[in-house]
Amino acid sequence: MATTPTPIPAPLLHYLLIQLLLLPYQQHILTLAAPGGGKWNLLLSNIGVSAMHMQLVNTDRVILFDRTDFGPSNISLPNNQCRNDPNDLTLKVDCTAHSVEYDVASNSIRPLNVLTDVWCSSGSAMPDGSLMQTGGFNDGDRNVRVYKPCSDDSCDWQEFDVALRQKRCSVMNFYPKKAGADQSYNLPFLSQTNDPRIENNLYPFVFLNTDGNLFIFANNRAILFDYTNGVVVRNYPTIPGGDPRSYPSSGSAVLLPT
Repeated sequence: MATTPTPIPAPLLHYLLIQLLLLPYQQHILTLAAPGGGKWNLLLSNIGVSAMHMQLVNTDRVILFDRTDFGPSNISLPNNQCRNDPNDLTLKVDCTAHSVEYDVASNSIRPLNVLTDVWCSSGSAMPDGSLMQTGGFNDGDRNVRVYKPCSDDSCDWQEFDVALRQKRCSVMNFYPKKAGADQSYNLPFLSQTNDPRIENNLYPFVFLNTDGNLFIFANNRAILFDYTNGVVVRNYPTIPGGDPRSYPSSGSAVLLPT
């Protein structure tokens, strides 16, 4: 018995037709790009620390630093220095560096001494070229650190203890300010997506949808939220497999065109 062929969906047929028409141009573009194509070069096989944070400063050097509570790094502090920190969660006496300076011109690394934990810290480049890093975790959650670039090897991190009044301070402002927007909104979705002792819903992925609502993803599910009226418009099903994607699972998200 003969079977009737399944018709190709119109959107797929339209896509294939466009790709067929663009094929000569795509081949031409690839041909032009090939001679000047970039490539990766391994400059140093080991810099001693993981680049949790990285900033290029105005001396053409790169400052890299990582959290301090994961044990020793792979690079020692100079001149037999050691960091003595009774509040450190892993090493009370640590003679390794958790920050380095990379010199672009000489392709060399110099260890720097960051004193407290910079995990979950924030930072900014200052007008004078200095790098300011604020907050962190545990012993560093209220500290401020400043690195002032220099042309020689004399500069290092300067740390100011308890420079922040509160452990956490989120400052947000919207302009022009909307009347009656002085109070925060309690979003139950954040409690519903919290896994005890793991969380898995930190730093939700938020996108402004084409209909003016917010698409909010946390842990392994998402909602469409009408922020104007404070109403959840739609609850999306759990993602296949149910595995979490937002921090600390450290997934990523991107909004694709339709």
